[in-house]
Parts: sequence; structure tokens; C-alpha cells
Amino acid sequence: MELSFSKGNKQIDQIITRLIEESGNIYHPDIIKEMILATLKIGQNVDYLADLKLINRTLREMRYTAKVFSPYRQRKKVTIFGSARTLESDEMYQKCVRFSHILAEKNYMVITGGGPGIMQAGNEGAGSENSFAVNIRLPFEQKPNPIMYRNPRLVTYKYFFNRKVAFVKETDAIVVFPGGFGTLDEAMEVFTLIQTGKTSPKPLILMEDKDGYWQKFIEFLKENLLVKGFISPEDFSLFTVTTCEQEALRVIDNFYSTYHSLRFIENRLIIRLLRPLTPEQTGTLSSEFPELIKENDAIRCCEAFPEESDEPDLARLPRISLLFDHHHYGMLIAFINRINSFVFD
Repeated sequence: MELSFSKGNKQIDQIITRLIEESGNIYHPDIIKEMILATLKIGQNVDYLADLKLINRTLREMRYTAKVFSPYRQRKKVTIFGSARTLESDEMYQKCVRFSHILAEKNYMVITGGGPGIMQAGNEGAGSENSFAVNIRLPFEQKPNPIMYRNPRLVTYKYFFNRKVAFVKETDAIVVFPGGFGTLDEAMEVFTLIQTGKTSPKPLILMEDKDGYWQKFIEFLKENLLVKGFISPEDFSLFTVTTCEQEALRVIDNFYSTYHSLRFIENRLIIRLLRPLTPEQTGTLSSEFPELIKENDAIRCCEAFPEESDEPDLARLPRISLLFDHHHYGMLIAFINRINSFVFD
């Protein structure tokens, strides 16, 4: 029979419902039912074994990722990218150790790729008890570093795309040290995800070295992308460049000093805050960031929307809302930083 997500599937629905009931302790059974239906439809539609293996492995890896990270959902995390080839004697290795150590002292957890070089430095500074490692199987160079070997927060992936999801989905900030193709690939993906709104806004910090690694990169952006109109001036709000680990920590701390999180309800942007804004402050935001607001709307203080009932732990947070122009995700970072700049009594 042809299975459907929107129409009834007769006895198949009954079998799935019974399977869920018999399994017991199933969270969100409606979603699980859809996933089982999707799996059955895959079996009907896909006859190429390699595709089936890829889909199966992807689901298994993502399930395990969620299992590993879920107990630590309430602790903020910082992803650190950088070269696997950075030596322990290198200045940037030692800077990464110092930076991740002060992150752990501030109760942040650190996520790295779990390999050598900058990844090992990040885990070393934070300590294994404050670290995650999302490793990748490679024929060379990448194996778990000594700090994370056999750590319960070590996840090893077959596919890069699953690993990349974990890096970005589970983190509250990203810090990129100099590196090669892999590091630049990871950094560019984060640029793209934040610029297009495919991940929540978060601090993206480029940790500079004495040779101006990132300064040369920014010059390339300005001279080859900005001039040709491939990116916008506001896209330079997406990141911060610094040579100082203490400044990097301040950028992360400040980003979450008033801002908490956001959610879209259709085109309406809901920003949750740690303290309420005054009418004067919302008026300032409306006048300084008119490009963000659609259809003659204004920024208003509000309570939780009914659609947010699935996040009851956030219900009491103060909020602002606006009809958001989705062309300006780069400016959204500046908008959040402006909220955090307000002085509260």
C-alpha cells in the first residue's frame, strides 16, 4: 500500500501505534510515528543499498549525538576549530589551552573535533570533564587525542555532515583558530548558516595569530567579495577578530548578558531576554534598526506566545517581537549586541 503522512494508513497506523505503546517511555509519539512512516516509505522508494546504508548510519549517528549532549543542555558550550597540525610548542596551541581553561573556569564546556593540534589544546585547557569531542574517521591524521580517548563525551562519525551539525547545533559560540582546508570549511559553513538564518545567531570569533592570518582573509573578503557585491557590509557584523583570549571571553559573555534566545513564529521574530526592556529602549531599537522590521511594524514587549508552550522552562522570560525582514541576518547580530549594550538599573 502507498503510505501517507497526511492521510490515514489503516492497519499500518494501528501497528505503529501499538509498537510505540509496547516500546514504552517514548517521548513525543506523534513525531516518532512520522519517523517510522518515513522509514517505511524509504523502504518502499529506495532500492539502492548504499543509499539505505547512508540514511541508516546518519540516523544512528544523530541519535547518539543527541544522547551524549542532552544531559548538558543547560550548560553553555563553545566550539573551537583550528588546525590538526598545530604543534604543542606553537604560540597558538598555548593560546588555545589558556582560552579553553578560562572558559571552563566560567562554567562553559568546550566542543572540539577531538583530534590533535588545536583540537587537543581545546580539550587540554578545558579538561576532559568539561569537554566534548566530535571526531571523524579518516585514513590519516584524525584519531582521538589523549585527553578525550575513551571519554563518554567522545562521538566518532563516519560522515562529515553529521559532525558539522553537532559542531553548530550544540554550541552557543564558535571560536576559529588558524588552520587549513578543514578549518576554513568549518568557518565558512558557520558564516553561511548565520548569514542565512539556518542557525541561531551566536558569537563567531576569529582568533588572530602574529602573522595576521585572519587580517589577510578579511582583506580578501573586502577586495573580492564585498566590492563585487557577493556579500553585504552588514555581513562583517557576523564575526569578531581578536588576538586576546580574554577579549574573546568578553564577547561571548556580553552576547548573553541580556539576550537569551530567539524563535520564529511564521515571520514574527520572538527574542527572549534575561531582563525586560523599557518602552524607551524598544523605541531606540525601532529607530536604529528599521531595516529589520517589515510592514510598518514596531518592536514591542510581549509575553510568551501560545506556540511556545513546548518550551515551558522559558515561559517567564521577558520578550520583544517584530515582523522580521529575512534579508538582514547579518544585522541581527548587531541588533542583539545593541540590546546587550543597554544599561539596566
